[in-house]
This record gives sequence, C-alpha cells and structure tokens, in this order.
Amino acid sequence: MKWIGKKLAAMAVTLLLVSIFTFFAFEVIAGNSMVSKMGMDASKEQIAALEEEYGLNKSMPERYGDWIAHAVQGDFGISYQYNLPVTELVSERMQVTVGLGLMAIVLILVISIPLGLFAARHEGRFWDNVIITVNQVFMSVPHFFLGMLICLIFGMILHWFIPGAYVPISESVTGYLGYMIFPAAAIAIPKISMVVKFLRTSVVRQMKMDYVRTARGKGSSERRILYHHVLKNALIPVITFLAMIIAEVLAGSFVIEPVFGLPGLGRLLVASISTRDYPVVQVIVLYIATLVVVLNGIVDILYQVFDPRVKETV
Repeated sequence: MKWIGKKLAAMAVTLLLVSIFTFFAFEVIAGNSMVSKMGMDASKEQIAALEEEYGLNKSMPERYGDWIAHAVQGDFGISYQYNLPVTELVSERMQVTVGLGLMAIVLILVISIPLGLFAARHEGRFWDNVIITVNQVFMSVPHFFLGMLICLIFGMILHWFIPGAYVPISESVTGYLGYMIFPAAAIAIPKISMVVKFLRTSVVRQMKMDYVRTARGKGSSERRILYHHVLKNALIPVITFLAMIIAEVLAGSFVIEPVFGLPGLGRLLVASISTRDYPVVQVIVLYIATLVVVLNGIVDILYQVFDPRVKETV
C-alpha cells in the first residue's frame, strides 16, 4: 500500500507539471485568441472587453490558479470558439476517439498474441518466414497512408462502406461497428506487426533458457512448456511495449480521424490549434498525458504481478 501511495503521488505531481507546462507554453505562443474569435476587423476596445470577460486580462499565475482550481472540480472553462463548456465539448468528441481506440486495441490483442506465439513455435519454418516478411511490410506503412488505401479499396472499389459517412452508435450499433472497424484496422495493423515481432523474439529467447530444457527433460509437452512456463516470462518485456502502444492508440488516433471523417478529438484538436482555442487544446493535451501516466502506473503494477523479483527492488 505504501508503494501504491507513492506511485499515485508521483502520478499526481507529473500531471500537475504537465498542466503547468501546457498552460504556460500556450501563453507565450504568438497570436491572440480573441482576435481569432472576433476577426481582424475587431476594435481594441472590443478585444479588451472580451479578454476581460474570459479573464485574460489577469496575470498568467492568476489565470493558472483559477484554471487549476476549477479543473480539479471538472470545470475546464468555456471554449473561445464554440462558446460551450470545454468538458461538454471534449466529452462528446472523446466518445468517438476512445471507441475507435478500444476497437483497435481489441484487434491488436486478439490478433498479435496468438500470431506471435504461432510464429515463435514455428521458428525458422515457412509460416514464420511469411509472418516476418508481412510484418516488415506493414510496419513500414504509416497509419494515414494505410487508412487512405483502406478507403480506396474497401470504400471506393468494393463499396463495403462509404468514406466519411460515419454512423453514431446511438443511431445504429451495427452501422457504427461496420464503419469503425476500418479506421480501427488502419490503426491496429502496424501495431499488430510490432507486437508480433516483439513477442516472437521474446518467446524464442525464453525457449532457449535452461528452465525450458529442464522442463523438457521432465517430459513436459511443448504446448505446456509454452503456455505454463515460457509465456509468463516472455510477457514481462512485452507489457511495457503494449502499454506504450495502447497509450499511443488511445491518444494518437488523431491522424486517422480526418482520413475517415470521424468527428473525434483529432479534428477538434486541429481546429482548436488553428483558432487558438487554448482551453480545448489544454484539456486534450492533459487527456493524452493522463493516459500515458496512468498506463505506466498500471505497467509497474503488472511487472510485480508477473515478476515477483521486482518487489525486492521497489
């Protein structure tokens, strides 16, 4: 419990530092948010009145103090461009981004782990070489380009879906899943290749350890050795890699969203940066940072579950 308390405290401090850095970084960027909101024809008096309305006439420390005091209560202010609460605006778009990320993560886990184990069990054979070759190809393809290929092949040629015709889950669950599977695949395929390669390498390395030869000498089957002895040890280095991928998928699907016309955080982030809608940008950046910090904390806990030796060094 003491270790968990320290970990939670460290996570809280990290998020606080991220919020400070994000807030002050946007304050020193050139440009005026109120000019972007009202246009170049606005008078100085109109801009000054709007700055006072949003509290922008205060000093930076005062504005940050007000922001953090409201943020801990779940109030992240009002969007400059949309005149809506940032929490409401972001939460509506977050449903699309998180749904896309979760679907991609399911594809990654369901496909990569069995495929990585299959490749390891057939090391040096035909199917192992095929998987390695295909992995190299897909790891070299950027997400957005793969998304464009999927839109071209499955959307415009095969007509399996209509690119840009996103269907909300509230309207149709089947329509939502039928559309989201394509952008999720565009995100997942390169990551699947990475996990397969990483897991295969880890399993092959473990299969050459002394404890595996001992288990074979005792008459254990290869399947039992793989799933009861090797897999647990092989997953230790893979856990960190998976956590990084999950964080990237949940927070980094922004590039894919414009390709498929998804109304997620990606489109909102790009629009908010271009219009200097900093309250919205700050929340999205904090969302990304929270994902990374929380997932790293979960990884540390899982390390102790899979490798009790870690407890001795904590």
